[in-house]
Amino acid sequence: MSDGDKKTELTALQAALAAEHAAVYGYGVVGGRVDDRRRTEAKAAYDAHRARRDALAREVRDLGGRPVAASAAYALPFAVRDPADAVRLAARLEERVAGVYADLVRSSTGARRASAAGALREAAVRAVGWSGRSVAFPGLAERAGEGTDTGTGAAGAAGTSGAAPSGSASAGR
Repeated sequence: MSDGDKKTELTALQAALAAEHAAVYGYGVVGGRVDDRRRTEAKAAYDAHRARRDALAREVRDLGGRPVAASAAYALPFAVRDPADAVRLAARLEERVAGVYADLVRSSTGARRASAAGALREAAVRAVGWSGRSVAFPGLAERAGEGTDTGTGAAGAAGTSGAAPSGSASAGR
């Protein structure tokens, strides 16, 4: 792997890690507002994102990087006042996380690419479970009819300190 490829892959790993930090934060909000019948689903997603976050931090260190830290708080893309808002937020979080994993799939090879593809699939399936709808190309905003946000904004709760899952950890992909 060339130094340029390693740097590109490390950048994509850091973006995925930032998105996972934001998703963990976002699911804290979801869990506090979602109704009882979906609380188990929210807890399972929260646990899955925590596990992915921890694995990504290890991968970043393995490539010689310093894992991006979580922000103290993240801006949500909308106010979460009731269970319906919590469900919408969960779907948005998963869509954003799928986007950063699509970027990681493009930037990696071998086992890391396979792992990123699995994470993309899991996020896409959870997004469908929360939203009740699917897209033809999960994780690819340009194919889903959305804008091509880089993920550094604040659209959910999965990214920069005021963002959501996506590129650098923004849920606003």
